[in-house]
Amino acid sequence: MLTPTTRRGLPAVAAATGLALLATACAGAGGGGSDGERVVTVATVANPQMDDIQALADEFNASHPGITVDFVVLPENQLRDRVTQDIATRGGQYDVVTVGTYEVPIWAENGWILGLDEYASDPGYDIDDIIPTVRSALSHEGRMYGAPFYGESSLLMYREDLFEEAGLEMPDEPTWEDVADFAEELDDPGEGVSGICLRGVPGWGELLAPLNTVILTHGGRWYDEDWNAHLDSPEVEEAVRTYVDLVGEYGQPGAPNAGFTECLTTMAQGDAAMFYDSTVAAGNLEDPDSSSVAGDIGYAPAPVARTEHAGWLWAWALSIPTTSTDPGAAWEFVSWATSREYHRLVGERLGWERVPPGARVSTYDIPEYREAAEAFAGPTYEAIGNVDVEQPGLHPQPWTGVQYVAIPEFQDLGTRVSQEISAAIAGQQSVEEALRTSQEYAEETALSGGYRD
Repeated sequence: MLTPTTRRGLPAVAAATGLALLATACAGAGGGGSDGERVVTVATVANPQMDDIQALADEFNASHPGITVDFVVLPENQLRDRVTQDIATRGGQYDVVTVGTYEVPIWAENGWILGLDEYASDPGYDIDDIIPTVRSALSHEGRMYGAPFYGESSLLMYREDLFEEAGLEMPDEPTWEDVADFAEELDDPGEGVSGICLRGVPGWGELLAPLNTVILTHGGRWYDEDWNAHLDSPEVEEAVRTYVDLVGEYGQPGAPNAGFTECLTTMAQGDAAMFYDSTVAAGNLEDPDSSSVAGDIGYAPAPVARTEHAGWLWAWALSIPTTSTDPGAAWEFVSWATSREYHRLVGERLGWERVPPGARVSTYDIPEYREAAEAFAGPTYEAIGNVDVEQPGLHPQPWTGVQYVAIPEFQDLGTRVSQEISAAIAGQQSVEEALRTSQEYAEETALSGGYRD
């Protein structure tokens, strides 16, 4: 559900930083070529799945002569800041932007990105093959504005070999209390193995993605239906303390600076016993070329406390800004990168376990993929299907979403709150101090944003 404030323009992000980024960006990007060549500039996130699409770009070039793809690859937090500033100020730097379920409905409401239904009406693209929950999350008023590159929920990934050696058994539906007990048992600094790896780096899409699921399953919430803030509630404090204590006592070294990529590397190198994060990590963990623990990983649902399920729902998607000078060429790339044929290309060229998950129903019917992804395909599909984006916690909420509050101001609010929590993980302040300040931020946002008087 979108609030009236989603019709505003620039979200509350640091204007000075944005202007600096725009000033230093390359001029003339987006659709232009010196000799009539069509250039598609793609802003994307630095993660393994996007590395794959760059590795396979030669296939796109071969089948689309006259179109050249120029990738601008950035860490997640930088990508969000730079793309948001460019889109909101109509800078026109990019023809294709990598965005998520948080941005798409808000940006569609603001008229910043193009509706894709007309482009995707080609039967060869088969828009109806997109997983319904993911397509819905990337739509606004019944129209799709983002084509999913991959969809995800969250899972608890764990070393079956270490569990077996320790005589431990993962429950079918683990709780956070279970996770804490397992982390304490398996934490082995002498052998360089942490009990668990959890994100600690600030960022509304980094630390807060897993932490919000912990808050919700403990009965906490950011706001009630009248937009009163509740970040200083006992339920939120219990959840945040659970997370902070867990990563502080049994987490990976350098936890305050670790995000998804760092934790994925830690787990793949065999340096953690458990890893709670995105379902998309499974493909990399099962790839023997990039993981020393391939074949030794088990997959359990997101840990719970007081709710039945606790996973998030996200999709990295490709959208076309309204400022693109060549939306036709941009769609040629988007349709190729999110097609059934691309999924087969990844499988045949790079390995079936690396096929982008959670986007297309037909992917789960490919025999080679089902065999290669046997350990995680079912848990991933089930996790995505179990998410209730309308009310993921115990309380009704005046927005749709799990690991974020779907208002434009959340980019700033979430980042500021995450900085407070990260400081608590680093031992620079207490959980109570972090939440006291976070509550003030949340109250200020509700008032300044016009959500409550």
